[in-house]
Amino acid sequence: MTGPTRNELWFRLIFSLCGLTLLAVTVMVRGISNSAALVEVVGIAGAFFGGTAIWSALKLARQRD
Repeated sequence: MTGPTRNELWFRLIFSLCGLTLLAVTVMVRGISNSAALVEVVGIAGAFFGGTAIWSALKLARQRD
C-alpha cells in the first residue's frame, strides 16, 4: 500500500499552515478568555493543524531522498 502523493502532501502542508495562521490571527484578535471550552477548541485545533503540518513536512523531506 502506498502513501499520499507529493501533491497531496503539499496540499496538506499548505492547508495546515493556513489553518495555523487563521488560528493565530483569531487568538490575537479575540484572545483566549477563561472559558475552558475555548481553550480546549484552540488546543485541539492547534494540535491538529500543527501535527498535520509537521507530519507532511517530514514525509516531503523523506520523499526527496
